[in-house]
Amino acid sequence: LIIADSHIPFEHPDYLEFCHEIRKKERCGTVVHIGDLVDNHSISYHEHDPDLWSPIQEMEKTDKILAKWFKAFPDVLLTIGNHDSLVDRKGKTVGLPKRCFKPYRDIWGLPDGWEDGFHFEIDGVVYQHGTGCSGKLAHLDLAISNRSSTVIGHSHSFAGIAYTASSKDCIFGMNVGCGIHAKSMAFAYGKDFKHKPIVGCGVVCGGEDPQYFRMRL
Repeated sequence: LIIADSHIPFEHPDYLEFCHEIRKKERCGTVVHIGDLVDNHSISYHEHDPDLWSPIQEMEKTDKILAKWFKAFPDVLLTIGNHDSLVDRKGKTVGLPKRCFKPYRDIWGLPDGWEDGFHFEIDGVVYQHGTGCSGKLAHLDLAISNRSSTVIGHSHSFAGIAYTASSKDCIFGMNVGCGIHAKSMAFAYGKDFKHKPIVGCGVVCGGEDPQYFRMRL
């Protein structure tokens, strides 16, 4: 099972249950979260909505929601997204070394069953957030660059699967979209965008046969 960008605490309220049901239906073993587990809106480089929470308020809201995800999914491989790394990025902006900050997993109290890293490879498929990638075929472009089937998130308004083949092999790229609540104030910037977020998750069986499941809104 591949869980898309959740951006907690601004995730869609039905997204956790949706992912849990897909996992049961498809009998998934390994669970990957493709990154941007949390949003960190209050410390973002983007314009901050003054009517939303302060950093500590956002963290407290996030902690409560994360507890539900940790209970539902006790063992997860988490790829670090650009929003997940905001604390380190902010530290570099003001010139502070890493020793001034807690590790990511300590900030959010990740359970022992959660492993975090920038990418994972399972059954020959690369899983990474997709930071720096954009466009409706970013997942295919990255698969070609990786010379390997690849699953990403990051681009909220595109989702799906694309293949490329040569005389030697056939590989796929999959974008799992996102799990955000588009009507949240944190995503108000996108209200006039022509492309809207696609909410869903993905499944890959044995390194083959990728499937995308869209959540009906």
